[in-house]
Amino acid sequence: MSETDLSNSQAVAFEQWANVFTVHQAFSHPSELHGALCGRLAAGARMQEGEWLGMVCEHMGLPSTGGEDSPKLHDFMVNAYAETLERLKSADMSFRPLLPDDDYAIEQRLEALISWVRGFLEGMALSAGESLGQAPDEIRELIEDMVAISQLSDEEQQDDESEQQLMEITEYVRLGALSVFTEFNPPEKPQQASPTLH
Repeated sequence: MSETDLSNSQAVAFEQWANVFTVHQAFSHPSELHGALCGRLAAGARMQEGEWLGMVCEHMGLPSTGGEDSPKLHDFMVNAYAETLERLKSADMSFRPLLPDDDYAIEQRLEALISWVRGFLEGMALSAGESLGQAPDEIRELIEDMVAISQLSDEEQQDDESEQQLMEITEYVRLGALSVFTEFNPPEKPQQASPTLH
């Protein structure tokens, strides 16, 4: 998949999430929920369908039966979970945080990035808990950097330099999320072939 295809599929994904949030009159940001999911998966947690849908409803401000009441929401979020996990595991590093594309104003893109990072930190803290303290130095430094990013102001003036900075921070966050995933998720062992008898 080329860089352009990736950014196009990411733009489509953001619009789909945003539409789901609009339809259900959610009061939170779709990027924050995606970040929280990524944080939990990156820290090594896996969720049963009911637990994930409960988290979705809580984030969106819906009754806990929201997933059962809306088959569309249920199906969309179950697919989103599977796809996010696949992207994080993928050897081609095609994973991207769920963010709006360049058609949005820089303030909106920065707000989405800050929301995603906040969600990621929250999800990671929920899942990793104490083990974050024993993480390697580079992971702990990365988490400190993410905390700093989550506290940025989203009142950014639009110019070429701030565009470049936003791109660099977004890429740092993307690679950081993959580093955390690699740290807390040992590679899956290939299926053992049954031994052949000679």
